[in-house]
Amino acid sequence: MVIAMTLEPWHWLILLFVFLGAEALGAGGFLLGSAAAAAVVSFWLWLVPDMSWPVQLVIFGIGSLLLSLAYWKLFRKLNNRSDSPELNNRASQLIGRTIVLEHDLPAGQSKLQIGDTLWKVESDRSVSQGSKVSVTGNQGMMLLLKERV
Repeated sequence: MVIAMTLEPWHWLILLFVFLGAEALGAGGFLLGSAAAAAVVSFWLWLVPDMSWPVQLVIFGIGSLLLSLAYWKLFRKLNNRSDSPELNNRASQLIGRTIVLEHDLPAGQSKLQIGDTLWKVESDRSVSQGSKVSVTGNQGMMLLLKERV
């Protein structure tokens, strides 16, 4: 408890780097607010060296809460942007692809082998073997096909 009575700015800087290191291990942004709050307390303690440790802890607690909420509200959306939003959606990746049918495709729902996967597909009309169809969309994991003319 002696260390709590004599907290100095460098103690908070160490805590800042501990939080940043833990964040780098994969906390998903959860510890960034606490790391920023530790930096704020360190700066305030550098400006006001005789600040008591309960005040430091209150500032750290409130700062952690407010800065974490600010991160989740303002900056989280920036981290979720992707250059390839369809990266993990295989059905969306097939939209626009043209396929030559190896078997007749009946109207309505059926199944079709595309690559190494058997897909559930839907076509508004029957398409004969050897015709070309293109994937026009998807509803979940079901592909919507249209005959190319």
